[in-house]
Amino acid sequence: MIRFIATLLLALAAGLAHAQANIEVNTPAINALKKSMGERHGQLAPYYASGAVGITRDGGVALRDANAVPLPQRAAANSAVAAENADRTSLYKEIARANGKPEWEGEIRNTFAQRWIDKAQPGWYVQNAQGQWVKK
Repeated sequence: MIRFIATLLLALAAGLAHAQANIEVNTPAINALKKSMGERHGQLAPYYASGAVGITRDGGVALRDANAVPLPQRAAANSAVAAENADRTSLYKEIARANGKPEWEGEIRNTFAQRWIDKAQPGWYVQNAQGQWVKK
């Protein structure tokens, strides 16, 4: 799973070349976020596959269908979604900060959002530009 996240982050790097941001920048904080996200991917993958969790148009994830998660697992699913969103937000901020351009956070977030959607596996739900959920 860590390899999946690392590969995805490398693919995202190409998308910000026009802004000249170094998406491959490594800081202890970025490395910790990548590790945390990679470890959590194993928890989220079944929820993506079932359609319970989807990738949002703003670079996050959301519990889009709570009924697809058995009641005893909902707290864990909500916790994983919240932790993932916190890490993604921190990642965007940290990449912008590490580039010395905190004002790039929005552009970095938008680039990552599109790349997360592009890289989503078939059958996963993603939000389109209008905010509607569509199955990839």
